[in-house]
This record gives sequence, structure tokens and C-alpha cells, in this order.
Amino acid sequence: MASTSSRVPNPNGKLVQVFDSDEESEVMVVRGLLESSGIDCDVSNLEAPQNILPGVGGVVILVREEDAEAARAIIEAARRSAGQDATEEPSPAE
Repeated sequence: MASTSSRVPNPNGKLVQVFDSDEESEVMVVRGLLESSGIDCDVSNLEAPQNILPGVGGVVILVREEDAEAARAIIEAARRSAGQDATEEPSPAE
């Protein structure tokens, strides 16, 4: 049985920030996207511990340096896809 700690990047390795937001829910969606693509990531609060002061400060996603380029590409592809969905005109219902 694999431990859950194997999914968290090595804290002694170099971690790179690939995403940030003031909205924790947005960060959780991006985290799920990256993890479903096989990229291990860690979520860190910029200013205040969210379990003590929820909503204060921002939240960032960190990945291993060697995964940063792929993570950014995945995030950008998701943004483009979401943008296309928002600009598509609905089909007229007749």
C-alpha cells in the first residue's frame, strides 16, 4: 500500500511556483488537474495559515523544477479551453 506522502514533492528538492490565486477553490481545481496529469504538487499559503485565517492572503501551487514547464503548459491549455467554452455561441434552438 503506497503512503500518501509519496505524492508530495520532496521538500529538499527545488520547488517552483506555477500558479497562484486568492481563491482557494480555484487552486484546488488546478491542483486536481495537475495531479490527474501525473504531476505531484504542493499547495502553500502566501501569508496566513488557511486553517487559522481562511481567505487571508493567497495560495500558490508548487511543483518540482523538472515538472514546472509541463505544469504551466497544462494550466495554459485548461485556460484556453475554458476561454473557448465561454466565447462559443450557443446553438439556436428551433
